[in-house]
Amino acid sequence: MKKFLTSVLAIFMMSNLIAQEYFLSAYEPYDQSIPSPEAFLGYSIGDYHSRHDRILDYLERLDELSDRAELVEYGRTHELRRLVILQISDVANIDNLESLRQRHVAMTDPEMTFSEGTHSDLPAFVNLGYSVHGNEASSSEAALLTSYILVASQHPLIERLRQNAVVFIDPCINPDGRERHTQWVNTYRSEILSPDPMDAEHNETWPRGRTNHYWFDLNRDWLLAVHPESQGKLNWYHQWYPNVVTDFHEMGSRSTYFFEPMRENGSLLPIMPKENYTMLNDTFAKYYQREMDKIGSLYFTKEAFDGTYPGYGSSYPDIQGALGILFEQASSRGHIQDVPLGKITFPFTIRNQLVNGIATVEAAVDHKDLLHWYKQHFFKSALSNAQSDPVNCYVFGDNYDQSRLKAFLHLLLRHNIEVYALTDNVILNDYEFNAGHAYIVPTGQGQYRMVQTIFETYDQYKDSVFYDASAWSLANAYNMKYAPSERSIQMGNRINVEDLHVEQHIASPSGYAYVVPSEDYHIHSLIYDLQSNNVRVMVAQKPFSLSVNGESREFSYGSLVIPVQAQDVNDEELYEFVRAAASKWNIDFYSTPTGFSTSGIDLGSGYIDVIQKPKAAMLIGDGTSGYETGFVWHLLDQRVKMPITKIKTSQFGRADLEKYTVLVLCSGSYSTIDSTDIKRIREWVARGKTLITIGRGSQWAIDKKLVKEALVKKGETKNDTTTIERIPYDQAREHRGKDEVGGAIFEIELDRSHPVAYGYSDDKIPAYRNNTVWLQPSKNEFSNVAVYSSDPHIDGFITDELLDEYLKKSSPVIVSRIGSGRVVMFASDPNFRGTWYGTNKLFLNALFYGELIRIP
Repeated sequence: MKKFLTSVLAIFMMSNLIAQEYFLSAYEPYDQSIPSPEAFLGYSIGDYHSRHDRILDYLERLDELSDRAELVEYGRTHELRRLVILQISDVANIDNLESLRQRHVAMTDPEMTFSEGTHSDLPAFVNLGYSVHGNEASSSEAALLTSYILVASQHPLIERLRQNAVVFIDPCINPDGRERHTQWVNTYRSEILSPDPMDAEHNETWPRGRTNHYWFDLNRDWLLAVHPESQGKLNWYHQWYPNVVTDFHEMGSRSTYFFEPMRENGSLLPIMPKENYTMLNDTFAKYYQREMDKIGSLYFTKEAFDGTYPGYGSSYPDIQGALGILFEQASSRGHIQDVPLGKITFPFTIRNQLVNGIATVEAAVDHKDLLHWYKQHFFKSALSNAQSDPVNCYVFGDNYDQSRLKAFLHLLLRHNIEVYALTDNVILNDYEFNAGHAYIVPTGQGQYRMVQTIFETYDQYKDSVFYDASAWSLANAYNMKYAPSERSIQMGNRINVEDLHVEQHIASPSGYAYVVPSEDYHIHSLIYDLQSNNVRVMVAQKPFSLSVNGESREFSYGSLVIPVQAQDVNDEELYEFVRAAASKWNIDFYSTPTGFSTSGIDLGSGYIDVIQKPKAAMLIGDGTSGYETGFVWHLLDQRVKMPITKIKTSQFGRADLEKYTVLVLCSGSYSTIDSTDIKRIREWVARGKTLITIGRGSQWAIDKKLVKEALVKKGETKNDTTTIERIPYDQAREHRGKDEVGGAIFEIELDRSHPVAYGYSDDKIPAYRNNTVWLQPSKNEFSNVAVYSSDPHIDGFITDELLDEYLKKSSPVIVSRIGSGRVVMFASDPNFRGTWYGTNKLFLNALFYGELIRIP
């Protein structure tokens, strides 16, 4: 037995030595009092996928053993996993970290002027960020090795890096997604590794580990700040403003390795300084070239990826005075996999990420004076650019929906944008912005480029191919009324988070009824809260006016009526339920002693109906979009605070549809839904239920003849040599975007009398589109909830052909009748990335008020 244990130990030690040679020999010698990752974890890096908790255990050990490292927590995920950063530098810097931070952050003040050499003794601040996509696993393993090298190595190079840099290692930006992937690959790992791409180890099941708990892509969330992972990181970011930020990723197994420079930015006039994507990018690229050549790894640059969208981990820093750098490693998607060039192994992918992480710190140290100069130049140029901009400020607000306005203010403050109160009413672009309901964002501030990002819109681009969206004006996403002003407008106090309270009208008890205006974003949350307390809530399908406190007040389509009688609770309990729910969601409510209106319908009218408490279900799993289903789940779970049953497509045949009032079908192929299932859905809807379809889910409903609707299709053309255009084959990638709408914003016109459009204060709102599902307008004249306006383009790329021949001839939202029920069909996702507060209401109206839709 002893001989056996000795043999096992010898094999482990040999494996450990080989691993150390592969990863660590270049940076020897090491402090022997600090264990390597292999020694601590009990296996060689790359032999297994390391669990997130074990990664944290190791970093905590480094914190305990070394005064060169400090572990700080900056947040928690939805699944309550810790989000941490390991701060590494030499002892002198660690002991003086707060003073160094203050000196560094002072460079972001464009009003500050520093004499030459002021910052020559200041270290470079480098944030190495790993695993924002949970199933791109090599980078978190590289984070372990990088942490060990930077803490324990006694190599002269590493000692120089510690003396001249503060390195912030974020080992796993998306722990929830990583844990899904880690569990999968380790579960299917064989002792004799299988390189066959068909092996289960290399093929995760839906929803896979890329996304976070709610199936969102966190590498799009830096700008949007929807999730705690991004919110925590932004809070940390604006405390430190690092000089360099890396974003380590993986791509298809058949590729090689990518480092910047990227392909040319798709924007006609990129808002980041040219020095960023020329001088800095090119300077750092030489270090990556050297390291990859040294170890013989293939790579490419320039021909792929772009930093046009400012919400990536590699592009957001670019508009914060830093150099954001993207790395993409061909993935082993497991431990070893066959590829055309032989076999790609997990350790190989880890080593590529490791050497480029160390090279980044080296480049930053060698050019720290340049990076500090650039930081100052960036923020000073922001101010000078603003001074040459004819726009002096942006005024924004909403006279009706304080919750949506508050959410938008929160977003601006997360990005450290200066916002001020509007002191006097002002009319801009024919809209009156009212003091108390409107605010001012001056362009003359250090965050000028973020102001551009939030408010500006574009219609001209260099390219037709975008790696992601071509439009991201978040003022439009929030359906915010805003206008640029070329003249200065009197500003009040600067707004802070503590100022973001909503003034609320709380009614006195009534013996007759309570009335709630329809415009607030949280109206559906209020409804569901009241229904959960067995309160009957009614909705008005026509406007009316009531005398409130001696003044006539108008209540629009979708206003709520809560009668005191006909309830299962007494008057006092009812008032307390209404008051508590209204206070929780910051929504005004009013009491009335009479049902007689001063104009419009009375409160006993047949146009005021009881709202049925929704019981919603949604198909998820193979054949459905994880993103879109995640958007719905997050919206209901996190904002409305109501449950939705997530039914796997593979289990749909077992589902009792009679339990549900609403079924949601997001984009998907629904290949497992057969003719019997389609018949079940049709018969269920016909019995008075509501089906909501989104994007390709709407297309599927049309293709399967579930609804009697159609798509806008291109006219027939002859494809002969006299009419077709020939384009060189090697330009195919560059031209494919012309047939797509990768993400753009358009103006739609609502029928505000339709239940799906209740609660809007304007007929026209912005809407997002990122697909080519073109719904023909319904032949029923009452069923086109929205149409595109005559001049619909607001922001983003679309060809003239797609705009004129498809979009303008289609409808963004229609309703189709099936028996006594209805199908509410969205051409594109109204809940996109959890950010489209402006069109969320359309989806929620369909879910809550669908039963009220009675199509003639």
